[in-house]
Amino acid sequence: MGFKGRLQHWLTRLPTLPKSGIESAVESSQEESVIFEEVEQKLGYSFGDRSFLQKALLHRSHVHLSGNNRNQSNERLEFLGDAVLGLVVNEYLYLRFPKRAEGDLTKMKSLLVCGTRLSEVAGSLQLGSHIRMSRSEAATGGRKRSSILADTMEAVIGAVYLDGGLDAARRVIKNCLLDRSSKLLNRRSLGNYKSRLQELIQAKYKSPPRYRVLRAVGPDHARIFTVCVTFNGIVLGTGKGHNKKAAEQKAAQEALDRLTEDPELLNGASE
Repeated sequence: MGFKGRLQHWLTRLPTLPKSGIESAVESSQEESVIFEEVEQKLGYSFGDRSFLQKALLHRSHVHLSGNNRNQSNERLEFLGDAVLGLVVNEYLYLRFPKRAEGDLTKMKSLLVCGTRLSEVAGSLQLGSHIRMSRSEAATGGRKRSSILADTMEAVIGAVYLDGGLDAARRVIKNCLLDRSSKLLNRRSLGNYKSRLQELIQAKYKSPPRYRVLRAVGPDHARIFTVCVTFNGIVLGTGKGHNKKAAEQKAAQEALDRLTEDPELLNGASE
């Protein structure tokens, strides 16, 4: 082996020197830039100031771990994004369905902006893999938790609004949420709460909810039925009506309202 060969062999056996703080910071910045580019491509929007997107992807558990103020997390952006999302969706529905009554428009909106729907959209954008959170939060399934995904989606919308204004936010919401909802909005079963609840649960868990009569009181000509709807032992809602079908619809309506307010209600259910 010549001198050059011996030198190369000797160099390969040297221990790897630790990277300097500057080198680590540069690598971290490069990795973050790649993440931002991926998210921007999926959103169909490029940020002028990526610090907005950086904050939108910052979960409170990571902020708490670093000892910073909770306001440094994405929660304030989530608050803003929720308002922007509501405005854009209301405007979209109002213009697209001029003959629909207020009640129908309200039902449509609840389907589009509920936590379950937002978490599905965030999942399709793979936001979960890009959220900065504590190791313990990630270890307990935080990157797939529906509430975290839904909140992050709202925070991203808030970030787009601050960076590019309402028109930019409108384009992103249309691209990510509204353009993918035609089938959902065009169906005629908006008033059929049982159908809506079954579609919502079966889409994720592949089995339907169950209805059970709790009691029936009163004379035959004026009997009142009380029904509950459950899924895997979790009571989702109850309702009353002059017949079982009416009571089931009321129970399903209450269940939909609860799932809108608490997307994690069924997290304990087995798929």
